[in-house]
Amino acid sequence: MKIAVLGGTGFVGRALLARLAAEGHALTVLSRNPHAHLDRLLPPGTQVACGDVYDPEFLKARFQGQDAVVNLVGILNERGDNGRGFQRAHVGLTKLVVAACQLAGVCRLLQMSSLNAGRGESFYLKSRGEAEAVVKASGLDWTIFQPSVIFGPGDGFFCRFAALLKLSPVLPLARAGTRFAPVFVGDVAEAMRRSLHDRRTVGQVYELYGPEVFTLGELVRLTARQLGLTRLVLPLPDALGRLQGLLFDFVPGKPFSSDNYRSLKLDSVGAIDGLHQLGIPPTRIGQQLPAILGSPAGKQPRYDRYRAAR
Repeated sequence: MKIAVLGGTGFVGRALLARLAAEGHALTVLSRNPHAHLDRLLPPGTQVACGDVYDPEFLKARFQGQDAVVNLVGILNERGDNGRGFQRAHVGLTKLVVAACQLAGVCRLLQMSSLNAGRGESFYLKSRGEAEAVVKASGLDWTIFQPSVIFGPGDGFFCRFAALLKLSPVLPLARAGTRFAPVFVGDVAEAMRRSLHDRRTVGQVYELYGPEVFTLGELVRLTARQLGLTRLVLPLPDALGRLQGLLFDFVPGKPFSSDNYRSLKLDSVGAIDGLHQLGIPPTRIGQQLPAILGSPAGKQPRYDRYRAAR
């Protein structure tokens, strides 16, 4: 198959491209950054089309002759806190992708979304829901994927908390009781790969989540244990959690934000197991945590003992 991928240089994109390249598909990655040394990140033989992904003519030209388009583009934070960044990255770009598919004659579209899309107060989740509505109304052969937090080597979850835990003996944590069912990046990539080969996935929305449910506080403590660190994870009352988000809105890189706080008001656990529907055995966190964070010096990972004690 000839497949065009938006967001192919990201965390999920690299995992997906590796699997598709191994099958011999002709891959084209659309990128706005011609100076990113993409050949070091992408599988051999992957073509890179550099240009403005918000340019309708650029999209149409790159989609011409493709068998499928995969839209993985997403942001977790925006500049400011008004929703415009999320609208542009999620809704505006999805509209352009759909229109370009229609004009280029590409029927198959795989769209990345999120658990809780369209629910709650978060601009991120609202924009994900609006993007889904655009895809569903497109008339294309679409499949939508709604993952919980995605983990794996180089992720933005365990690795981010690992960096914070190394800085301080105390970590104040907003919404520490929010529940997650983290899903492995390889399982997400496999779900998308299988969907490209299975016409029964057309018109379906797949919730992608792992077999274990943790609170945010438990996941952060698990990270500290894996690193061999003794840290105090301090749950914050909601008033202080909101204040923490507001303060971090002005911190470069935004390790946390007001919109993150609003997203955390909803548990990120699913109801219908998309991995099971697709015949994918789920990967447990303990299988991957040493590869993500490394093992504590002189110690064996104590994940199983930790789970048994919960």
